Amino acid sequence: MLDRANARHAASVAASQTAETALTEAEAARAAAQTGEAEARARLSEAAGEATAVSGEVQALSKLLAREADSAAQLIDLVKVAPGYEAALGAALGDDLRAGEAGDESGWVTLEDYPAAPAPPGEPLATHVEAPKLLDRRLSQTGLVSADEGDALQASLAPGQRLVSREGALWRWDGLRVRAEDGASSAALRLEQRNRLAALEDELKIAEAARAAAEDAHRSAKIQLTESTQVEQCCREDRRLCDQEMTEAARALSRAESDLTIARGRLETQSAALARRREDQTSAQATLQEAETALADLDDVAEAREAVEVQRGEVDLARTAMLSARARSDELRREGLAREKRQSEIARETCNWQERRATAADRIADLGRRRGEVETQLGAAREVPPTLATRREALSGEISSAEDRRNTAADRLAEGTNLLREAEQCERDAERDAAAKREAIARAEVVLEGAAAKLGEIVQTIGTELELSTDDLSEKIGLADDALPTLAQAEADVTRLRRQRDSLGAVNLRAEQDAEEIRTQRDTLAGEKEDLDAAIAKLRGGIGELNREGRQRILAAFEQVNGKFSGLFRHLFGGGEARLVMVESEDPLDAGLEILCQPPGKKLSTLSLLSGGEQTLTALSLIFAVFLSNPAPICVLDEVDAPLDDANVTRFCDLLDEMVRQTETRFMIITHHAITMSRMDRLFGVTMVERGVSQLVSVDLNRAAELVDG
Repeated sequence: MLDRANARHAASVAASQTAETALTEAEAARAAAQTGEAEARARLSEAAGEATAVSGEVQALSKLLAREADSAAQLIDLVKVAPGYEAALGAALGDDLRAGEAGDESGWVTLEDYPAAPAPPGEPLATHVEAPKLLDRRLSQTGLVSADEGDALQASLAPGQRLVSREGALWRWDGLRVRAEDGASSAALRLEQRNRLAALEDELKIAEAARAAAEDAHRSAKIQLTESTQVEQCCREDRRLCDQEMTEAARALSRAESDLTIARGRLETQSAALARRREDQTSAQATLQEAETALADLDDVAEAREAVEVQRGEVDLARTAMLSARARSDELRREGLAREKRQSEIARETCNWQERRATAADRIADLGRRRGEVETQLGAAREVPPTLATRREALSGEISSAEDRRNTAADRLAEGTNLLREAEQCERDAERDAAAKREAIARAEVVLEGAAAKLGEIVQTIGTELELSTDDLSEKIGLADDALPTLAQAEADVTRLRRQRDSLGAVNLRAEQDAEEIRTQRDTLAGEKEDLDAAIAKLRGGIGELNREGRQRILAAFEQVNGKFSGLFRHLFGGGEARLVMVESEDPLDAGLEILCQPPGKKLSTLSLLSGGEQTLTALSLIFAVFLSNPAPICVLDEVDAPLDDANVTRFCDLLDEMVRQTETRFMIITHHAITMSRMDRLFGVTMVERGVSQLVSVDLNRAAELVDG
């Protein structure tokens, strides 16, 4: 039975391996077909996108040209100019192209060429233009030159002649000169739009053909994918049947092996039990004999009890000794632990002091290095004051001159007003002086009368209290008659002197010591102030240096990232323009950043006005521009292709390939998009082979492609 189960299992295993090989081949074929279908779909999407974009631009230009066209016939609709010469023709004719052929109204009429007019310098513009005969005379007198030749040739132009450049500059015979920087004329813009429309119509035909070819290729790829999927399903069903048969054969083999194992186990168990029974019997017989012998050799029971009591006493004594020894041992162990703890603390403190010593040495070295830097900065700073002084003197002279001129102008401006104001003021002052003098005379008379009465009282008081005359008092105090102070002044002086005496207070015997201490404190504070001023100046200089270096680095990084961002944007969108600008401040340290972008066929706008896919591509362009400026070893992108359609996903993958070629950055991409996964080198995923059991799966696509090709 076991042999039949083994044979059945071997046959099922061989069939399962054959089915597994067929399934692997079918899966590889389906994967290749799926990859081909995805690539074809991507090409179809890209071709459709390009065709749609070109068609939209064609429609927009057609509507624009139709809206700008007037009902009356204009020569601009009858003129054809070679691409690149629109600005030259627009500069030569300008708005004159808006006029039509003259009938009963204003317009162009046919005239013969000048009989003996010389040809203008440069290349004839007419060689690049297909125009009606109405413009022959105008075009024959218009030459095409380079931008740097027009200024020199303008003086040699004959009446009626003019020179133009391909950039749109104009030099006319009568001296008029128009630079190309002034902007192209509306006629030149319309000519460029017409040429652009013609080129776009050709591109549209090519794009439509490419889209049709891509549709055919995608249809074929879908058919191949469907066939590969059907073959894979058939192979998977065959493998499932083989796996089921192999499982049943394995179960039968397992049951047979289990039955055989059970039977062998039972036989071994019975044999072991029989052997144990025999060993137990032999052991029991030997034990019985030993017991009988020991029973015959036993001593008296009383003697044995006495011996037991003696042994018990010895055991108690030994236990007591053991407890004492254990207590002593515990005490010694505690002392040893305390000593070990102290040793560890000493070792830790030793390490701390060694670390502090090393730190102090590093600090000393750092201070030495900083001293050298400070001396270098001090030498550089000493060279700055003379320059600043010279510049300050020059600026001071200019400021003084400017102030003098301003003062002179202000004086001249106010001179007339002051004269009138002074005349009026003189009149009012004269009237006030007359009134004041009349009042002063009256007050003087009253004061004179009061002073005479007061003088009499004073003379009487001096004579009464001092028993002196006024002359004797003047001689006593050493004053002349004309220098004698008034009573109010004398009383004020006495009061002032008394107040000063009272304010002096008691005599301070420690005044000199206090003055010396205050002088020492003042000197200390002055030194600290000088140190603080020097530290502040040094700190300000360091801040200024850091700001200058920061501005230089920011501007350098900004220019580098901005250039790479513009290139990547044009690469992703197939044209257009994008740049970074600093806003809100002229200082790079305080300025913010704004992203200005112009996809093909759209106006220049900010990032927030774009669609989700355009915002994603623009953001990717900026991220990769930063990576190109400062590459990193690894970059993780999480679902960045989610807002993108198939065509833009293909562009994103192409950009990734270009980044891998230019840098050494490893890209890890988290995605669910089939096109992105098909362009990667290795895939990592989680699959559930059995219910509730997840397994990490890794696939090397390059190795898989080599196996498929092999």
